Amino acid sequence: MTVKDKPLDMMPTATAQRPLAGLTVLVVEDSRFASEALRLLCLRSGARIRRADTLHAAHRHLKVYRPNVVIVDLGLPDGSGTDLIAELNNARPRVDVILGMSGDSGAEPLSEAAGADGFIEKPISNLGAFQECVLSCLPDDFRPSGLHTVNDTDIAPDPETLRDDFTHIAEILTADHGENMLDYIAQFLSGIARSSGDTEMESAAQSLAFDREQGLPFQTALARIENLLRNRIEPRKAG
Repeated sequence: MTVKDKPLDMMPTATAQRPLAGLTVLVVEDSRFASEALRLLCLRSGARIRRADTLHAAHRHLKVYRPNVVIVDLGLPDGSGTDLIAELNNARPRVDVILGMSGDSGAEPLSEAAGADGFIEKPISNLGAFQECVLSCLPDDFRPSGLHTVNDTDIAPDPETLRDDFTHIAEILTADHGENMLDYIAQFLSGIARSSGDTEMESAAQSLAFDREQGLPFQTALARIENLLRNRIEPRKAG
């Protein structure tokens, strides 16, 4: 039997400090660094959070729970997040809020075309901006009544989650199927580098993506990425 999270009319009362109180948010995001940022934003806002790092894992969650809000990263290791957005948009009953998410602002039209109610451009760290994005997409009858404070607090994810992301990519590169994942690796690294302000890694990832798109030799760009990954992972091992 499917277990369903509480409908909006049974939610705890939202407050100015916790305007998303009672909402359950499913975050479909493969980056631990980005997921940690959203976890902090949700918890500070009063929402409960569940996480899936692939489309497959998201489908497992959705068979058991019905969240109020689903935030879907568009670049996932096993497919495009737009496919899940379209599926959620066409499902009946439909979840209350579907948000697309990407580090590429140009991805917003793709998210909207698939049926998303709104879009989050990564990185997102401002609590008030996150709350407003979700609140603006809620059905009118379920938005908190009265005024709520605008919170300009910025959150900072644990840097260990960023190292976990780098370790994850390094492990993919050492696997037999690493070359088949190079397009995903370039996209993933570009996104987390942009979110963390790592311009060196972002440049390397973009170079790899360009070489792949143009059918050019990519070994130099890949070697640069591998070296940068070692430099970002090894300090933790040394400690």
